[in-house]
Amino acid sequence: MTSRKHPILCPAWLALAVLAAGFTTDCFPQTTATNLQAKASRFQNEIEAFERSDRTNPPPQGATLFIGSSSIALWKTLAQDFPGHRVINRGFGGSQLIDSVNYAERIVLPYQPKRIVLYAGGNDINEGKSPQQVLADYRAFVAKVQAALPATRIAYISIAPNPARWAQVDKVREANRLIEDYARQHPQLSFINVFPRMLGTDELPQPDLFGPDRLHMSPKGYALWKELVGPFLDE
Repeated sequence: MTSRKHPILCPAWLALAVLAAGFTTDCFPQTTATNLQAKASRFQNEIEAFERSDRTNPPPQGATLFIGSSSIALWKTLAQDFPGHRVINRGFGGSQLIDSVNYAERIVLPYQPKRIVLYAGGNDINEGKSPQQVLADYRAFVAKVQAALPATRIAYISIAPNPARWAQVDKVREANRLIEDYARQHPQLSFINVFPRMLGTDELPQPDLFGPDRLHMSPKGYALWKELVGPFLDE
């Protein structure tokens, strides 16, 4: 009787580092070094724009860093919403959790943030990743941050119930549950559950919290997030 070998799940940044060092890995048996390199550099223009901004207008050390996908990138009122806090916005639209891992050395660790607020995962599910992989990539982000900045607290905003992706809601719920369970085990982690507050009495997404594309949020949606994120910043 022969045993069947199962691939080991690991974050893309780790597999890329292993391949770059000249070793092989079975973390991604169908993924080549070229594909990993392409995925790791797909937001190069956005990251370089952040770095240029950092050189001309260095952000404050010890601030609260908001990072993640388009819901963070489009949160243009962060400074006005949290006037008692120094905030940095490093959201880049279309990104997945693993992209925040890949670019942490460039747009996370240099700021030495006191707190990090992360929103990502919806694009991951939309691209076919399992809830378990979403958790694995979030854990990779936490591990990278804590290795360099052990005192930094991290809050994960739950994946929102976007009307445009409502068919994926079961996977979204499961990813949120896995990350919430993980956060409960670590004193440096928080889970900000926006999901139930974005539903109406019919248990469906409230349309007025989203824009015309039914994916990104309206000003009313951001007002709700301000209410829910605020207590984490005040801790």
